[in-house]
Amino acid sequence: MKIFYTAKSYKGQTKSGEASVKTEKELVEQLRTEGFVLTSSKILDKEKGGKMKVDFLDRFFGLPLKEKMLFAKNLSIMISSGLPLAKAVKNIAAQTRNKKFIKILEKIQGDLQAGSSLADSLAKYPKVFNELFVNMINVGEASGNLDEVLSILSLQLEKENEIIRKVKGAMIYPAVILVAMIGVGILMMIYVVPQITAVFSDMEVTLPPTTQFIISTSNFLRNHLILFFLIVGVILAGIKFFIGTESGKKLTGMMMLNVPILKNIAMKLNCARFCRIYSSLLKSGVSVVESLKILSRTLTNYYYKQALEEASQSIQKGIPLSTIIYKKDKVFPILVPQMIEVGEETGKTESILMNLAEFYEEEVDQITKNLSSIIEPVLMLIIGSAVGFFAISILQPMYGVLENIK
Repeated sequence: MKIFYTAKSYKGQTKSGEASVKTEKELVEQLRTEGFVLTSSKILDKEKGGKMKVDFLDRFFGLPLKEKMLFAKNLSIMISSGLPLAKAVKNIAAQTRNKKFIKILEKIQGDLQAGSSLADSLAKYPKVFNELFVNMINVGEASGNLDEVLSILSLQLEKENEIIRKVKGAMIYPAVILVAMIGVGILMMIYVVPQITAVFSDMEVTLPPTTQFIISTSNFLRNHLILFFLIVGVILAGIKFFIGTESGKKLTGMMMLNVPILKNIAMKLNCARFCRIYSSLLKSGVSVVESLKILSRTLTNYYYKQALEEASQSIQKGIPLSTIIYKKDKVFPILVPQMIEVGEETGKTESILMNLAEFYEEEVDQITKNLSSIIEPVLMLIIGSAVGFFAISILQPMYGVLENIK
């Protein structure tokens, strides 16, 4: 196992580091032969399998945005109060309930005690701390304003978390209605349709294609329900995989910017994120070119990523950012390049973009509040169409049965 230790010699000298030993007793003996006495120790990993398990989790699973926001906020407060960095991280680990994050923070604390910078320690966990987070920390450490940068970062994460929470909250209602509708439809196919269609089997009635489709679907669900859910699972997995491909990112990005209901919220959401993150990076001391490169890897929409990648290359040729953004009118409303241009002329780009971010965040807030009322008519249309199709499919052959009786 690996142990981080501190030791003191008989002459008063101190040293610390990591040692790979089988037991703590073995470490004590090693230090004694060197003329040192063990004063403190911390087990970094108990066994190889345990370490591999944590690394696996760190690599493939992210962390809730709220956890990272609280980490940055609390760390800023503790550092500004004069607490040593390693001690501050240790205190945050003691307050955190997320077991995975506790293990990560313990490792970061060990790295800090071993002499690593905070940015280098965080960079080992790219699934938890993205490039934006690490770069801002790096600039903060280099400039000696780590507490201020952490404060800016915590505010950025807080606003982002708030927007995501509101958008998800607005989508809960239509999602519940849609799932309930599908659930009711499956139950009707399994239990109701067979009882109705039993009438048709006793009569010599020619069934229309829509009714035959309903009966075939009902029979399939009754006899192969598990297979149905497997097929649905495979389709969903296929869609998820496709979205992760280059073509999938282009398609989803295009849909988000062209579908009427989604276009307004997608554009304003991306503009709010662009303005706030760009302002935060500039305020932290990151260069314009590097800020745009980080942004191009932070925003998720394909067309925003492409626009910002092109912008970072064009700026190096001496073209102002406002001129570049003016040409990207399909992804940026005219207000964005206009305000950037004002910022370039007055030298107040950071504050202007922050105000613009707040404007778009308020717009997103209003849209999410009204989203349910916007989506409700669409849901009613879908439900009405489904009910109408089902009713026609069942009632049409019923008239045929009644005519045979006559």
